[in-house]
Amino acid sequence: MLVCSLVLLVAVAAVRISSRSGLPSLLLYLGIGVAMGQDGIFDVKFDNAELTQVIGYAALVVILAEGGLGTKWKEVKPALPAAAVLSTVGVGISVGVTASAAHYLVGLDWRQALIIGAVVSSTDAAAVFSVLRKVPLPSRITGVLEAESGFNDAPVVILVVAFSAAGPVEHWYALVGEIALELAIGAAIGLAVGWLGAYGIRHVALPASGLYPIAVMAIAVSAYAAGAMAHGSGFLAVYLAAMVLGNSKLPHWPATRGFADGLGWLAQIGMFVLLGLLVTPHDLIDDFWPAVVVGLVLTAVARPLSVFLSLAPFRLPKREMSLMSWAGLRGAVPIILATIPMVSGIEGSTRVFNIVFVLVVVYTLIQGPTLPWLARALKISEDPSETADLGIESAPLERLQGHLLSVAVPGRSRMHGVEVAELRLPAGAAVTLVVRDGTSFVPAPSTVLRHGDELLVVATDPVRDATEARLRAVGEGGKLAGWLGTGGKPAGAKAPGGKAPGGRPAGAKAVGAKAAGVRTAGGKPAGAGAAGGTATGGTDRQAGAPGELPHLTRLARKLGRGGEDKAGDGAGDRRTHH
Repeated sequence: MLVCSLVLLVAVAAVRISSRSGLPSLLLYLGIGVAMGQDGIFDVKFDNAELTQVIGYAALVVILAEGGLGTKWKEVKPALPAAAVLSTVGVGISVGVTASAAHYLVGLDWRQALIIGAVVSSTDAAAVFSVLRKVPLPSRITGVLEAESGFNDAPVVILVVAFSAAGPVEHWYALVGEIALELAIGAAIGLAVGWLGAYGIRHVALPASGLYPIAVMAIAVSAYAAGAMAHGSGFLAVYLAAMVLGNSKLPHWPATRGFADGLGWLAQIGMFVLLGLLVTPHDLIDDFWPAVVVGLVLTAVARPLSVFLSLAPFRLPKREMSLMSWAGLRGAVPIILATIPMVSGIEGSTRVFNIVFVLVVVYTLIQGPTLPWLARALKISEDPSETADLGIESAPLERLQGHLLSVAVPGRSRMHGVEVAELRLPAGAAVTLVVRDGTSFVPAPSTVLRHGDELLVVATDPVRDATEARLRAVGEGGKLAGWLGTGGKPAGAKAPGGKAPGGRPAGAKAVGAKAAGVRTAGGKPAGAGAAGGTATGGTDRQAGAPGELPHLTRLARKLGRGGEDKAGDGAGDRRTHH
């Protein structure tokens, strides 16, 4: 127990080193295992490949579940077709090219070459998730790469098991059909388990909030078990089930997310340390250069060829496909899969394992830290026009029959500059607290929201979903959300006819502001006050039919008077803020 706790503490401290140096944490965890194992400081003898495979599979299930819970459907949905093609057709291309290099350049027989080609064609979910979430890339790129890393484990496992089976591999078309069938079964089971699990968690009140994270992870793991028992892809099932759960607005989501994140780190640490123990360092020397040659072909030829050929129908920019070619990160998954031929007793399987181990370490050391640099060199970064999604977390207030929503306003959110009253939340919802720069205060209707603010919104049960939809719509479209193609139509809004909330024509706000010539505490025109022309007393002033100039003129005068009324409130708002 003492040794295990010390290893965990060292691994946790290594994360800090990893974040500062830019090195993937998996390399440090592998280093801990190697240092403890044969030829290391403690000289621990460990050669149980079967146990390593079992624990590795369990850890991979947890990592895929954590990755699925953190995957945003909004970002992944447009990328699903490309990711599906890249994780099937792309894997086939990569296997063929890499296996040919291993056979002709390194001298391995075809079975060993095909095993290596299949093993290293899988991008590692843990490595991809950890690196991509630190690199500011457009969501269309991160969506493809994250979905690919979650999808491609399934066909690769099938290929490795088939190549490691006794006897020759016959009828390749039957193998392709088997892969397609297992993927279809796994996808169906994963989606079904995820939907049923989310429905159950939302409608069953558990006695303690700490039970919700356990239930979510248990549901995700059960998807893997159900998929495997049905002779489908358990890895695809657990990823899809977790993705459905993660996008289902479950209660006590912050606790669930934190629990899953902690389990994911624990799984990574245990898996990498165990793999480090399994390897014998002095045996790697003879296989170093063969691993470098195979890895060079994989990185410079096989991966780019698979990306450009499989994604050609999607007509993506060449710069983005070049970055995706370099972002095919490998990690623990290829090393775990390399234990399959060892357990099966395939001739030369130890050499296959050593080549894969060296390849993963060397090229992860090269690719991981250079990925941000390559993104800058290719001038690929987050699209400034792409609004950041609000971070909304919900906790049910069961006895009060309501929900408490915690809303984080990120950079690039169009909620910046919107006043609280302009949110136009449905009746039964209200912003009760704003936290800004470490200071909390109760907002006034004219309080202007800013980047970095955190809001506490209380909503009754019937309007909880409508409140979240409205907040997200304002985050994407600003105060005119609902009239500019974004969803979340505010409560009390009338049929679109050029009217803004409260019945006044959109754009009249600016006229009123200029007419009044008065500014509020936020430095914006006073006429840009509470949406709907709401005066300080809170009654809506209804304008006449839209499109009529006389009514616009009268509206501008009303807004001018409203702005003068609100100018006095600006000082109070300033005092509230500062």
